[in-house]
Amino acid sequence: MFQSWVTAPVSSNSRVSSCDCLAHRFGNAADRPKRVPVYPSDMTDAEWAVVRDAMPVPAWLEGRGGQPEGYCRRVMLDATCRRREAGRARRRLMSMACEK
Repeated sequence: MFQSWVTAPVSSNSRVSSCDCLAHRFGNAADRPKRVPVYPSDMTDAEWAVVRDAMPVPAWLEGRGGQPEGYCRRVMLDATCRRREAGRARRRLMSMACEK
């Protein structure tokens, strides 16, 4: 593993979080381990509280069909944010390389 990928835990995110997303409470993610924040960009509990309330209620929870969620929404959002940041860094590197 590259040393630049190793990060120190952030104090506000350094503990194991008991996730209260729908997948952990009612869905298929209840048997998966609890969320362990790894990256400094991972959402804090306060950020998740704001985002969680803005997310739509899935159809299966209202009895309109469909399957319960299999993955934690919070983990998926953290991964999406990391992917977005990696893309930004790559584009910055490419633009710097093209300038030379």
